[in-house]
Amino acid sequence: MKDYCRSHFAFSIGVPSLIWQVCFFYLPLFLIIFSSIALISEDGQVLGLTADKLVLFLRAPYIEVIGSSLALAFGNALICLCIAYPVAYFLAFSSKKFKNLLLFLLIVPFWTNFLLHVYAWFFVLEREGFLNNLLRTLNLIQEPLHLLNSLFATMIMMVYCYLPFMVLPIYSSLEKFDVRLIEASLDLGGGWLQTFRRIILPLTLRGVRNGFFLVYIPSFGEFAIPELMGGDKRMFVGSVVSHYILGEETGSLGAAFTVISSLFLLFSAAILYLLINRLLKPRKRYG
Repeated sequence: MKDYCRSHFAFSIGVPSLIWQVCFFYLPLFLIIFSSIALISEDGQVLGLTADKLVLFLRAPYIEVIGSSLALAFGNALICLCIAYPVAYFLAFSSKKFKNLLLFLLIVPFWTNFLLHVYAWFFVLEREGFLNNLLRTLNLIQEPLHLLNSLFATMIMMVYCYLPFMVLPIYSSLEKFDVRLIEASLDLGGGWLQTFRRIILPLTLRGVRNGFFLVYIPSFGEFAIPELMGGDKRMFVGSVVSHYILGEETGSLGAAFTVISSLFLLFSAAILYLLINRLLKPRKRYG
């Protein structure tokens, strides 16, 4: 009887989350897919299903936009990984007394408005901003660099915003890491690079993988940062989707492009998942 009550109690606790998931994830997803293939008349009647809107976005200009977004997302995830792993390693093993403070400082940017972050970087990157003034003071440049409204500014802002999403999963994996494995490797003659490549990195694979996709997937559809920091000079997936979705009669086209771009994203994520597992998993040696 107790087991029966416990099972029903656990189920009743999970019901609200299930309802939330159905209402705010599966139902909108179904509506987007249906809107992308439905043929609707002017008076709102469904006349049938068609793949014409999906085929429309398989043309070269749209594939180029999707490719640019994939490249932006991959570059952002890779840069974040290169920065986040040393930071997470330091937080897990070297910052004993100040660990909580440093974690707090890492999370603090989430407490402030996103637009404040953008305007702060405007002041840093503008022609008479902090960075240009610093470089001129150090006599590294003679004329101010054009940093705003560029891919460089977009990547800087992307890394700044998404870096905590990479640090925290890696830190979570490193915090549970048994330091004695590193000591054993070094005692047996392994160098630091060899120890990192064959022991530390494979055993923190889950954190690396989770952090990578936490950055890669939302970066693919990022809209605000390329618009604000890139000066709307390059078209990305988020820009095209917003252009069609916000139109008066082009909402279904936005849904179709969302479906096509999501398929490319899923395919690329699957390939990257296999590559990460292949590159980082420890290799068994026999003999």
